[in-house]
Amino acid sequence: MKSQYIIAGKASLWIFGYGSLVWKPDFKYRRSQVGYIQGYKRRFWHGDNVHRGNDELPGRVVTLIEDDDASTWGVAFEVRGSEVEESLKYLNGRETVCGGYVTKMVEFFPKGEKQPPVQALVYIATTENALYLGPASPEIIGVQIAVCRGQTGHNMEYLLRLAEFMRSSCPHVEDHHLFSIETAALTVVSYLLAAQ
Repeated sequence: MKSQYIIAGKASLWIFGYGSLVWKPDFKYRRSQVGYIQGYKRRFWHGDNVHRGNDELPGRVVTLIEDDDASTWGVAFEVRGSEVEESLKYLNGRETVCGGYVTKMVEFFPKGEKQPPVQALVYIATTENALYLGPASPEIIGVQIAVCRGQTGHNMEYLLRLAEFMRSSCPHVEDHHLFSIETAALTVVSYLLAAQ
């Protein structure tokens, strides 16, 4: 579904980030909140040949995979007024055009028991996308991440910043997929440094 149809007539919008948006939204917003969505798990199954890789060595970035028993932690950003259109224009260029994402509305649950859930827009890569890489072992994904670099920077930065966000903002959440890939990628980097 196109994001412009989702937000028609809305004066404000929440946008949920679960990858690089958690540390680098790069658009104006009124406020942000850490929290989670249900029914999805975060996976490093999407390729990136622009921001964190190239055509020869696509990097690995996260997408969401439907899973009724899962939840994904991240950050939701509230945009209002002209910020709605500006942020969507920016994100459509950053995500949809470069990375081949679709948009959905999901229920976002802010961290803390006293806050009600809100509807939030989320960008998700699909399996039909040409850059969709699919599942692999943490070791294989770790190697890919350790050696890839794109226009925005090294793929390791993406991985390490996401892991740091989870440790600092969601210390009670154990993201086995993320942390096992972090361990594998750091092992590869240590080996490469020792070999020099």
